[in-house]
Amino acid sequence: MNEKQTSESRVFAIGDVHGESKALEQLLEQLDIGPGDTIVMLGDVINRGSDTRGVIDQLLELQRRCNLLCILGNHEQVLLEVLNRPSAIEQFLQMGGDKTLESYGNIQCPSEIAGHHLKFIRGFVPYVELEECIFVHANYCWYMPMNEQPASLLRWTRIEDEPPQAHISGKRVICGHSPGPVRDMGYYVCIDTGCGFGGKLTCISMHSREHESLYFTT
Repeated sequence: MNEKQTSESRVFAIGDVHGESKALEQLLEQLDIGPGDTIVMLGDVINRGSDTRGVIDQLLELQRRCNLLCILGNHEQVLLEVLNRPSAIEQFLQMGGDKTLESYGNIQCPSEIAGHHLKFIRGFVPYVELEECIFVHANYCWYMPMNEQPASLLRWTRIEDEPPQAHISGKRVICGHSPGPVRDMGYYVCIDTGCGFGGKLTCISMHSREHESLYFTT
């Protein structure tokens, strides 16, 4: 997916939220988002935390205020798989999906999630590529163009398991999926800082490459 950014716009990427609606709320308050801004959610907005429903409600409201781009994480992928293959429910629950079902009123299956929320999640994209940077959920193959990237790398492979090289495009890559401190290798930055695992939610500002800003909230 390709999006053009204007010189007036600001671009922010937000790491894995994992159902922590309070953390997302606090972070968005700091950013003071306007209609010219772009926010890229790096995926895994659901599961583990107690309020996935509240997170999705916030994102639905946010997309009315700015250009919101949501990347499909492995947690969203499994949720969508359950809708077509009910046997996948066990994997979903093991990944913290029980907390997601509880947030929707102790429902039994993702198919019972509010229809407009499911429609929103179905609209998540594999990656986002802008003029100067690329955003993925988990990882990438350095020598492949983005439209040829395997789903297993984009959504499942941790950067520690397959450390990436600089992408052939020369663009900097922003990713999540692998909890830990912020890891900035120059050609890629991982900003999954463990939200949903007792860690923090991290956002990186891309509008000044020389003075990038990191925002943290519990």
